[in-house]
Amino acid sequence: MLIDLRSDTVTKPTEAMIRAMAEAEVGDDVYGEDPTVNRLESIAAERLGKEAALFVTSGTQGNQVAVLTHCVNGDEVILEADSHIFYYEGGAVAALAGVQTRTVTGIRGAMQARDVAIAIRGKNIHFPRTRLVCMENTHNRAGGAVVSPEQMKEVYEIANQNGVGVHLDGARLFNAAVALGRDVSEFTRWTDSVQVCLSKGLSAPVGSILAGSREFIEEARWWRKKLGGGLRQAGYLAAPGILALTEMVERLQEDHNRAQLLAEGLAKLSLEVLPVETNIVLVRTETVNLTAAELLSRLAEKGVLAVDFDEHVVRFTTHRHISDDDIIRTLQAVEAVLTA
Repeated sequence: MLIDLRSDTVTKPTEAMIRAMAEAEVGDDVYGEDPTVNRLESIAAERLGKEAALFVTSGTQGNQVAVLTHCVNGDEVILEADSHIFYYEGGAVAALAGVQTRTVTGIRGAMQARDVAIAIRGKNIHFPRTRLVCMENTHNRAGGAVVSPEQMKEVYEIANQNGVGVHLDGARLFNAAVALGRDVSEFTRWTDSVQVCLSKGLSAPVGSILAGSREFIEEARWWRKKLGGGLRQAGYLAAPGILALTEMVERLQEDHNRAQLLAEGLAKLSLEVLPVETNIVLVRTETVNLTAAELLSRLAEKGVLAVDFDEHVVRFTTHRHISDDDIIRTLQAVEAVLTA
């Protein structure tokens, strides 16, 4: 039996979610007549501390709709250098919104306020206009690192002082909230818009939420339609999203605990393990004289799947389908590879 640690995106819906999908009351969401979608958006807005919310098909679509809503062609967006929007969304901010990106290197994924202040353009006809700052929380390529509300506040205040909007790619924001024992609204307070995924650790089969002011969401709904995201009887997809927000958040701590167990075991096997805060474990393979690709290939032969981040970094991601026994078996597989 495979142990799939590639991503928390491989989670399947719970039985309760499947029942909710089958029994969902639906209507035409483009007309605003799907009661299940409307309920999901209302719950999400309240949970995230925003006036309104919009159900979108994916985290990438949510982020792109946000950029399109905040910016106009030729604007500049400030991003952390390894952020998902910059690194993993196919150059969509350039292709769709026609904006220029300016990257800032963060500390474990967190941009420092002073660096953001330097990156914001002054008024000069030679420069593009800085229109948006995008943060990511948790930060994927930093190993699921949490950006604290206090760190977010510092960046938000700098942006606000300069008339620049702030969007949060919060695909795994609930992991951050659970890790710190803080309410998710303590994070979203320091944003103008936020995207959260329902389909990662929260286990819904599809979908994300984009939230912000009523005016912002009204404009975002228009952009979603232009991108082909105007769905019809979308309540069948929204129903499990409601359960994701109301029943699946607290259990994320189980994923975090298992990530810690995995990290501790890997460290004992002479692998360099980066700090672990949530459900992502990054290990460097130089100390065992293997490339990431070599380690992954040999683990796959033993039924364990993970992914590489670069030549010598492997990512393991825990989720609802990973048990304590799976962690033990993964460590046994790694040990067998390293001693072969």
